[in-house]
Amino acid sequence: MKFLVIGAGKQGSACAFDLLQQPATRHVVLADRALDRVPAFLDPWKGGALELEHLDLRDERAVATAVGRADCVLSAAPYYFNYDLARLAVKAGVSFADLGGNTEIVFKQKGLHAEAAGRGVSVVPDCGLAPGMVNILAAEGIRRLDETESVKIFVGGLPQKPEPPLNYMVVYSLEGAFDYYTSPSWVLRGGQRVQVEPLSEIEHVVFPDPIGKLEAFHTGGGISTLPFSWEGRIRTMEYKTLRYPGHVAIMKPIRELGLLGTEPVEVNGVQVRPRDAFIAIVSPTLTKPQGRDLVALVVDVRGTKAGKPAATRWQLVDRYDDRSHVTAMMRTTGYSLAITGLLQLDGRISAKGVHTPDECVPAGPYLEELAKRGIVVEETRQ
Repeated sequence: MKFLVIGAGKQGSACAFDLLQQPATRHVVLADRALDRVPAFLDPWKGGALELEHLDLRDERAVATAVGRADCVLSAAPYYFNYDLARLAVKAGVSFADLGGNTEIVFKQKGLHAEAAGRGVSVVPDCGLAPGMVNILAAEGIRRLDETESVKIFVGGLPQKPEPPLNYMVVYSLEGAFDYYTSPSWVLRGGQRVQVEPLSEIEHVVFPDPIGKLEAFHTGGGISTLPFSWEGRIRTMEYKTLRYPGHVAIMKPIRELGLLGTEPVEVNGVQVRPRDAFIAIVSPTLTKPQGRDLVALVVDVRGTKAGKPAATRWQLVDRYDDRSHVTAMMRTTGYSLAITGLLQLDGRISAKGVHTPDECVPAGPYLEELAKRGIVVEETRQ
């Protein structure tokens, strides 16, 4: 198997790292416009199974050439590149998966379905943690029931040792995190699709010690197309982000003061985006090179089976890998993308065309692959 991984940031590097450890992988090209921050955990493969390639995603001819040399393309690039990358993969007859991050782009990718199916190509957007892993689990829970009443999903990337004032550390792009804090969340209420305000409707979820009680609140984008797919068939569906208690009490006033805004304002004669200034100010405090993160997840699906109440609950706590120095967020997101590519090429994802993970990724093999990597999702049935 020959893979092209686009994006040499944290998630793309973790994806490449995972692929390089698989017996079926012959070659991995890790491509990006900037390759000066490739993590040290990839050093053993440089000059061998791993090739680093400078690639500007604005150069369509160069991208098409790189895509055409691969068996599968996995995108950890910013979401706004994913439609064109999928289009070029379909044109080349190459399987494609990405981390998603924008529901509108996913629907646009769906427009490639007929061409992809005709060429025998598998395209799977939204293949990270959320969206991605949680969608696969939710769909599996729904399949087990005759009627589904509710789907509730909670996910958070957190420091193992929280420090004030936010009890938070950078586990992925702050720009992306603040997008979620300012974008309305699609949910199902009474079976109807509606939007709710981000950072709203706080509730608490309890995990085993030492994590304990976390606060959960609405954020946008975490389950992507699921509310669109199940509107009218499931009464309640929602996604909430997890943080240590007190996070919203700080972040909501910051948002309301306009500090997360994206429209430029004039400061001493210079046009400045408030969010850019805020990120520049807080990044040194929230970036903790020696910090250790964790990912906490709950997917709870409830309804009826054979006329009786039934439910499945999945719970995950994954932690920073001290041996390889791969973060929990990289493991649960980058490895998830790698697993999707492997399942596409070995035929365990059999559907051709454009399908989201909840539509085409088999939960059993996917969870087995996670477990091989030490990412164990605990399941409880009622």
